[in-house]
Amino acid sequence: MKVLAAFHRRGTPEPTRHGFIGRILFAMFIAWTASALAQTRPYIGYTYPAGGQQGTTFQIKLGGQGLDDVSDLLVTGSGVSARMVEYYRRINPQEMQLLNEQLKELKKATSAVASAAMPKPAAEELIAKIEKRTREYVQTPACASISTLVFAEVTIAPDAAPGARELRLATPRGISNPLVFHVGQFPEHSRKPMITATIQVLGKEASALRKRPTNEVEVRVNTPCTVNGQIASGEVNRYRFEAHKGQRLVITTLARQLIPFIADAVPGWFQPVLIVNDTNGKELAYADDYRFRPDPVLFFEVPKDGEYVFAITDAIYRGREDFVYRITIGETPFVTSLFPLGAKAGVHVTPTMKGWNLQDAVLTRPDKDAVSGIVSLVANRKEIISNPVPWALDSLKERFDKEPNNAAVNAQQVTLPLIINGHIDQPGDWDIFQFTGKSNDTIVVEVLARRLDSPLDSVIKLTDAAGKLLAFSDDREDLAAGENTHQADSWFMARLPTDGDFFVHIGDTAHQGGEEYGYRLRLSPLRPDFELRTTPSSIRIRTNATTAVTVFAQRRDGFTNSIKLALKNPPPGFSSAPIKIAAGQNSASLAIKGPPALTRGAVSLSIVGSAKIDEKEIIREAVPAEDRMQAFLWRHLVPARDLMAVTYDPNYEPPPKRIPSARPPTVAANAAATNAPTGTNTVLAAKLKFTKSQVARRLREIKLLFEEGVLTEEFYHQKIADCEALQ
Repeated sequence: MKVLAAFHRRGTPEPTRHGFIGRILFAMFIAWTASALAQTRPYIGYTYPAGGQQGTTFQIKLGGQGLDDVSDLLVTGSGVSARMVEYYRRINPQEMQLLNEQLKELKKATSAVASAAMPKPAAEELIAKIEKRTREYVQTPACASISTLVFAEVTIAPDAAPGARELRLATPRGISNPLVFHVGQFPEHSRKPMITATIQVLGKEASALRKRPTNEVEVRVNTPCTVNGQIASGEVNRYRFEAHKGQRLVITTLARQLIPFIADAVPGWFQPVLIVNDTNGKELAYADDYRFRPDPVLFFEVPKDGEYVFAITDAIYRGREDFVYRITIGETPFVTSLFPLGAKAGVHVTPTMKGWNLQDAVLTRPDKDAVSGIVSLVANRKEIISNPVPWALDSLKERFDKEPNNAAVNAQQVTLPLIINGHIDQPGDWDIFQFTGKSNDTIVVEVLARRLDSPLDSVIKLTDAAGKLLAFSDDREDLAAGENTHQADSWFMARLPTDGDFFVHIGDTAHQGGEEYGYRLRLSPLRPDFELRTTPSSIRIRTNATTAVTVFAQRRDGFTNSIKLALKNPPPGFSSAPIKIAAGQNSASLAIKGPPALTRGAVSLSIVGSAKIDEKEIIREAVPAEDRMQAFLWRHLVPARDLMAVTYDPNYEPPPKRIPSARPPTVAANAAATNAPTGTNTVLAAKLKFTKSQVARRLREIKLLFEEGVLTEEFYHQKIADCEALQ
């Protein structure tokens, strides 16, 4: 609205009869500004492609909502930069009509002699811009929350570290949620970005399906490479490649790992399927997951020289623009398991690696100062990095299980406290450990397996010397599970009834087993502790005001004390009021106050919790997270790397993106003449054509399209004058 207001200030004085238009423009500006500032924080639902190769520059497309005035793209880590190219808000049918009218006029002008105001090259450039804009238009998108579009250019430095990053969009009113963005090491091929999918109507689904050109169904690629695509409803993407006998190809998929949860999809994420066929269409390999993870990994030993085709689709043939994938194919290193799954902190242990293409590969080590927790390791083979694998560190002493120990009579004797590293070696196997305890001692038995990418679905139980069952656990809900929906690691706390010998049994719920079914079994007294998660992972604070974040506590080993929350080393001007998560409670709201002046861009905040445990103060840093819905119902806290904050001024008025020149007097005269009544009926028709609210909406639509640069000044002035002439 400020553009139009500026026009009225800069242009020739308007006749008194047009004062109504000025009042409408002012009211529209106030309403629009208040609405924009009242929006929730910006949201992005997908990025495509969701990564790129080191040393390249390419364009990405993002879909979301609340992205007005995007000012910056933020990528974690170093070596990756991005800049805005275009922003497409969602337009309505009336705006499409305006664009089509403008397009028609431009094409008519370019077919004749170009005018001085719009030379032919400039007119052709504007035609191309409008045609691109209208191609992206969908009146009824399948998902409105991802129908606002941002186009950006990304540059990845040649020495940028490979692996996952986080990408966010920044606007004057907030920072978006993060999405995963990968730095790859191989040449990349990206299919053309999808146009926003149209909602499917029952009985007319075929009309909403993607009309892909025949030459885009199958793409020829050279391995190794990474391919990027988006799956539309009912679609199959195929890639043809040449391979040689004996090659051990690994085809890895990133899909659910890019967008963990889709709120309005069942089961709640893109469920890709990979298939490898020979040139005759015979299926040679198939994968629809990797163990308990939905993203498939396909291991393919090439049977003979020749051409092969791998294909990807959704398991139940769903799809739309946020069904994004990245597939890497090549003789790349891939770690299927490590053993042991962890070690004592500060002790150097080199685990044994199993997997594909690991000859001469070297496993990274955790930092020497790493403390208890889970770290990520990768194998490096000739500077090519493998998949990351989690590995656990702890402060307790460690032992390995010794077979045979699958019955009470040959149970392995252990002394608490300790961590046992073991395998469920074969289907139906049980590992049993014997220890001596005292009456009223409380012990904790905990399994780390699923959290360390082991396929083990553990079950544990405690029995006495007579075989009586004292405690049992299968799955345990874990606030810190993130995107892992099957929280299969077991845990129980039990008080021993008498002095004597006791037995801890561990097995697999589904009676599966093998060398990859590793575990870490903790047997110890209580070790009270807690973890913290805070949502959302980005906040916006009005200058000199406060906002609140929710902090969740995951209490460990019976810990019930209160937890004091505070900001850790806050940036200048930021502060928090004292607050506690009360004893026995699991969450609290922490109010954060912003500075009196605007921050220069986004700042990173850190929230810590402190509590007394056995007279010792324990401090834990909260992990930022996004509260995500799965399949209309379940909610999950998905970890993020940073808690980002930005301050905004509620009185801020964004500067006009484009200011029109003064309107020629002839335009208003022409509009009045065009709409001049020739009789009473015509006057009545003109008055009924638009209500005041419709005129206001029309003016706003014209203004926004002009600011986008898709209307000429001549067309803009004419349409404004038309609105005025109708009053």
